[in-house]
Amino acid sequence: MGALSPILRSIEGGRVMFFCPGCKSAHAIPVEGDRAWGYNGNSEKPTFTPSILVTHHHAVPPVTPENLDQFKAAPWAQTRVTDICHSFVTDGQIQFLGDCTHELAGQTVPLPNLEG
Repeated sequence: MGALSPILRSIEGGRVMFFCPGCKSAHAIPVEGDRAWGYNGNSEKPTFTPSILVTHHHAVPPVTPENLDQFKAAPWAQTRVTDICHSFVTDGQIQFLGDCTHELAGQTVPLPNLEG
C-alpha cells in the first residue's frame, strides 16, 4: 500500500482506497483494468465515475460468543440488515446520496485523511 496523498492510498489489484466518514471504514475503487472506474488522476482532489455503491449485510442483534447458543436454538430471532453507502466522489468531496443508510445521507463532505 502506498500513500498517494493524505486522503488516498494505492493498494494491490490496481485499486485506490479512501476513508468513508459515513461508513467509518475504507472503500476501495478499481482504477486499472477492464472494470476500472473513471479516475481523474488527482490524488489531492480525486473524482471517480460512476457512483460508488457499497453494501454490507449484518445480523441484528449480532451474534457474540456470549449469545451463540441462544441463536443456534432460535436463529429466527435475528434480522438480516443491509447497510447501503451510495456516493459520488467529485473534486475531493464525497456526496452521499439519499439511499444511504448512515447518518450522512444527503450530505456532501470533504474526503477525510486516512490514518496509519
